[in-house]
Amino acid sequence: MKKRILAFALITTLTVLSLFGCAPKEEETGTTKVVLNEVAHSIFYAPMYVAIEEGYFAEEGIDLELVCGFGADKVMTAVLSGEADVGFMGSEASIYTYNEGATDYVVNFAQLTQRAGNFLVGREETSDFTWEDLKGTSVLGGRKGGMPQMVFEYILKQNNIDPEKDLEINQNIDFGSTAAAFSEGQGDFSVEFEPHATSLEKAGKGYVIASLGEDSGYVPYTAFCAKGSYIEENPDVIQSFTNALQKGMDYVQSHTPEEIAKAIAPQFEETDIDTITTIVTRYYEQDTWKADLIFEKESFELLQDILDSAGELSTRAPYKDLVNTEFAKKALK
Repeated sequence: MKKRILAFALITTLTVLSLFGCAPKEEETGTTKVVLNEVAHSIFYAPMYVAIEEGYFAEEGIDLELVCGFGADKVMTAVLSGEADVGFMGSEASIYTYNEGATDYVVNFAQLTQRAGNFLVGREETSDFTWEDLKGTSVLGGRKGGMPQMVFEYILKQNNIDPEKDLEINQNIDFGSTAAAFSEGQGDFSVEFEPHATSLEKAGKGYVIASLGEDSGYVPYTAFCAKGSYIEENPDVIQSFTNALQKGMDYVQSHTPEEIAKAIAPQFEETDIDTITTIVTRYYEQDTWKADLIFEKESFELLQDILDSAGELSTRAPYKDLVNTEFAKKALK
């Protein structure tokens, strides 16, 4: 499903590529305008918002415009067409487009999260949950081909549970609507992203009983990428961008969840500070954010293992083509 969507996005962008150049726009202030298209606006991506709110991008001479694409397919289309300079999404999207034959394909240059960001919510609080408990139950899951669902099925298989035979996974509910469906009585369990998991707990409608991030291992869930041509023509911009991100990573490594929550609060004006702090703490305690931005080969291959296990990988993509660690390594110096 996702491959077909991204293939369509790739074809449609070819008609508008000529309308956009690869060179970034330099402002009169001496800063460089960079358009960043993010897959979703979530507390899960706290280090990026720290970098924005603490002025790290400005310090590096970047005038950042943040746009939410609401889906990896839309982010990929924006990057390939030149509407966005940098994309932020799950790296599986870069593998799909590479395997579909993109010539000027996107290259991942900075990994932000190293754990899955979703949680299993049950109707009763328990301290002795095992994945075996899901056998014979109904679970509200994610869209086929999406990372949340693939990681969930990967965990099930790692625990000798057949996703198709041992339980019922409802994949007919739109992303963002599963929490409402669960609160209304659908499903025995639900796989939820934040802030929905915490909202269900606060409403007394459910309890977080397992972290998919902890049980799936270190997975390169999201990364920053740009077209190979953009990186080649604008290495200084990519380096400055990565430097700013690394400062954000350093901040979350050296500050408390309370301090991180306060720093990113302006990005989430509709969420109260207590909820932001609860969510940041949950991600903080499961080691969600790397100390650096280096996208290691081992993580890339694990991602492909997950795609392969889900039947979404036509052929394995070469790490050397889709990952550039040069900028992340320099940002540490």
